[in-house]
Amino acid sequence: MGGIAERLADIQARVEQAARAAGRDPKSVRLIAVSKKMPPEAIREAYAAGQRLFGENYAQELAAKADALADLSDIEWHFIGHLQSNKARLVAPRARVVHTVDSASLAKELARRAEAAGRTLEVLVEVNVSGEPQKHGIVASELAEVLAGVRAFPTLSVRGLMTVPPEGDLDVARQVFETLASLRNLHGGPAVLPELSMGMSGDFETAIAAGATIVRVGTAIFGARS
Repeated sequence: MGGIAERLADIQARVEQAARAAGRDPKSVRLIAVSKKMPPEAIREAYAAGQRLFGENYAQELAAKADALADLSDIEWHFIGHLQSNKARLVAPRARVVHTVDSASLAKELARRAEAAGRTLEVLVEVNVSGEPQKHGIVASELAEVLAGVRAFPTLSVRGLMTVPPEGDLDVARQVFETLASLRNLHGGPAVLPELSMGMSGDFETAIAAGATIVRVGTAIFGARS
């Protein structure tokens, strides 16, 4: 677990460098440290090094860690995994942003749970740009309908789009990222959908070049998961 602060600093520097190389303000890209399967102590180490945004993939794990780290008052939780409607009750009171809304039924349940918690929940719509059958997310042709459905709920604030490309091929990843940016432009542009959540440990620099505003990096910060 040691070395988290050093690896975090390295990733932060690479994010800044990639943003500058793309002619962008480094402050326009936010880094989420993906802490799935990592103990609370690892999150505390990253927090002590200045990291505030953390991403979790599993609802019960997010709930347990958010409760265990409740003393860190300015920590910000992002839910970045596939979410079933029956787990919305765990996520809606704790996460600042849910990146993986992919159905009207999930949006409805998140909205209901956010209302019960007396808060507004920021959400991103997940698009399966690559069309891989094993991946979650809507297809591009469904985007207008899903965006309209989410906007019908006053306790949800649609902030943008999210995608996960196929692994291992940066050229394919670049095409996926550029397609998501194009979809954002077709549905109102940055003024309406300011966030593009795309890019992980192996491809976040490519994502930043394509316009990512949020990158989700886990292994490169925390090391290999057991």
